[in-house]
Amino acid sequence: MEKIFVRGIRGAITVTENSAEKIKEATRQLLSTLMEENQFVVEDVASAIFTVTSDLNAVFPASAAREMGWNYVPLMCSTEITVPGGVPHCVRVLLHINTAKSQQEIRHIYLGEAARLRPDLVR
Repeated sequence: MEKIFVRGIRGAITVTENSAEKIKEATRQLLSTLMEENQFVVEDVASAIFTVTSDLNAVFPASAAREMGWNYVPLMCSTEITVPGGVPHCVRVLLHINTAKSQQEIRHIYLGEAARLRPDLVR
C-alpha cells in the first residue's frame, strides 16, 4: 500500500481589476491549473488558505472554490501583508492535499505577474 502524505501546494495569480467577476475567474483558473498539474481531485484537499493583496476586496476568492464544488473543504481568506515592491492585484493560495507524491513532484503554479514571486518555480 502506498504511503499518503499531506503536502502543501502554493499558487498565485494576478487579477486585472477589483471586481467579483475577475477575482473569481482568476481563482477558478488558478485552482483548475493546480488540480490539472498535480493530478488531484477535490476529495484530496484537506484545506485551503487564500490571501489577496489589499487592493482586492470585491469578493472572497474562496467563493470561486465553492462554486467549483469545494463544498466540504475548509477554506479561509485573509489579506496579504503589504510589502514595498510586492505584486499588486494578487490572489494567493496554499492548498493542503493528501497525496502519494513527493515534495519534489509537487508543481507550484504562478500565473500572470505572480510569476515574479517565484521565478525559480515557473516553467
